Amino acid sequence: MTNIYQFEAELLDGKNKSFADYEGKVLLIVNTASKCGFTPQFAGLEKIYEQYKAQGFEVLGFPCNQFGGQDPGSNEQIGAYCQKNYGVSFPMFSKVDVKGPEAHAIFRYLTNNSKGILGSGIKWNFTKFLIGKDGKVINRYAPTTKPEAIQDDIEKALQA
Repeated sequence: MTNIYQFEAELLDGKNKSFADYEGKVLLIVNTASKCGFTPQFAGLEKIYEQYKAQGFEVLGFPCNQFGGQDPGSNEQIGAYCQKNYGVSFPMFSKVDVKGPEAHAIFRYLTNNSKGILGSGIKWNFTKFLIGKDGKVINRYAPTTKPEAIQDDIEKALQA
């Protein structure tokens, strides 16, 4: 596959979402967790989403329980937690695997098209992938990279 628009994933509410709906937008795809040391990044993700969404930017959150069992709740519990504690309004998808044989196809695509410091596999929660308007990976960011630190790259992608 040449870009992410061929994929679809299930939202927290159980509805399928085609990534073709995001064609022409800049995306930040993040594997999230509700009980992680990086969980406060939800606030920064929501802030940049609010700041740039009118310009064609979306944050897409994918809960994952593969790293330290840090997102054990149901989809409903995850959604309620994110809304109550961080006011998350960007799209959140159903819990997925992001590594291994059961990894969701979108994360297989992302990791195959962007290598991290220690190889292509995702090593922890809140790994971030910036996708350009053409549906291709622009950059990958470590869990330690705060959302606010990506703003310059987001702005460049929006202007491209």
